Amino acid sequence: MIQRFIELGEGYSDIYELIELMKANRHRAERLLVLETENKKGKKLSLALVLKKTDEGNFQAIYLCREGIPILDGKKSERLKLTEEAAEGLGIPVITLTVQPSDRFAEKELYYQYLTGILRMNRYLSPLS
Repeated sequence: MIQRFIELGEGYSDIYELIELMKANRHRAERLLVLETENKKGKKLSLALVLKKTDEGNFQAIYLCREGIPILDGKKSERLKLTEEAAEGLGIPVITLTVQPSDRFAEKELYYQYLTGILRMNRYLSPLS
């Protein structure tokens, strides 16, 4: 099986695209991941939509808006609220995890390997077959 992160971007408009992907793929949407992290620039979060694997090609996509949403102390951001409401309205479970920031890795591909390991260990990705 091929499991791949597809990065959408960090901006507000990318959140709308992630929500549209949820709606268009509601039959394949497995879960929405809220990945919290902290680096030198502060606390941020990433949003990732995990889809069920395809019937043909044995491919599992994880759409990601990486570290573009600031975490405000004691207050949930509007972008996070909007995305969580959309997921819950579609019956998609929302899972929150704390992970290392991507800037701790020399290459983005190493960061994605790290995330893949965490998600497999917690059984948030389909098992390899």
